[in-house]
Amino acid sequence: MEIGKIPADVLEKIVLKPLTENNIRKDVVIRPATGEDCAAIDMEDKLCVVSSDPITGADSDAGYLAVYINCNDIASAGAEPVGILLTVLLPPGTEEKLLMELSEGAKRAADELGIEILGGHTEVTAAVNKPVISGTAIGKTRKDSFVSTSGAKTGQDIIITKWAGLEGTAVIAADNETYLRENLGNEVIDAAIELKGYISVVKEALIAASMGATCMHDATEGGVLGAIWEICVCSGKGCEVDGSLIPIREETKAIADLAGIDPLKLISGGTLILTAFNGEKIVKRLEEENISAKIIGKIKDGKAMIKRNGVCTEMEAPVSDELYKVRFDKKGEMK
Repeated sequence: MEIGKIPADVLEKIVLKPLTENNIRKDVVIRPATGEDCAAIDMEDKLCVVSSDPITGADSDAGYLAVYINCNDIASAGAEPVGILLTVLLPPGTEEKLLMELSEGAKRAADELGIEILGGHTEVTAAVNKPVISGTAIGKTRKDSFVSTSGAKTGQDIIITKWAGLEGTAVIAADNETYLRENLGNEVIDAAIELKGYISVVKEALIAASMGATCMHDATEGGVLGAIWEICVCSGKGCEVDGSLIPIREETKAIADLAGIDPLKLISGGTLILTAFNGEKIVKRLEEENISAKIIGKIKDGKAMIKRNGVCTEMEAPVSDELYKVRFDKKGEMK
């Protein structure tokens, strides 16, 4: 198998189906499914929402990103993040300075979000050759406020917040900073690195949930196209998306062109995809909060289709994220 997410068909056959064949807990109300990032547990008056994700593709600010990507999943379910547990696996020879940077980054993100780091586990192990951080975030919401990835309905608008490839742009720029500055200039790379400041979807997700969004999904591995495909599969729907309407920052275009990757398939934590019948009202409300948002298509019956460069094609299951294709050698050439 390739680096990245397990292919959807393999995941369904080997992991998801066996895990969900015999459900014995009546208080578990949302279970594993393709595209469903959270589980939900009935706690009588509220739902406890949990989600887990690792950071494996970033070298810089991995602790900071780990907190945000997990809390983004919680918020995308219409829930308020409360806390997170972190598991940190470090390769032999790791210096204490790196552990300190990871810890400080995680604490900084937690403080910005107003959550607590509840615990976890930290160790040095030969099982990894670079730092791996896995987080499990916990949140809460009222039962009538929960939003699942499977909630898209025929006729709804598909809305995107911010820009495609957001997280991937920041990660690539930070991890290849010297070479990219030499080839694209300081202004472009400064702007790319600063995209890290847009990595949260908590505010926009809670606003959209309060205004009737029935489906929300943070566009992580697989990028914007992967997120839309997962929404359609999870909801049993299709879509019509106009690729020319998907916003992409100029710094993302510059880095993607240089690296030869597709920005619409680049990891995009911080970009929320949501569906609602009142799309224009939600876009207007988000823009009042200085959160850029745009309608890029409709949920339809049938297949998930996208129009790019005047050609309509069927969307495919996300495979290895474009981030994993970016490797520069010492001369700055793609490996």
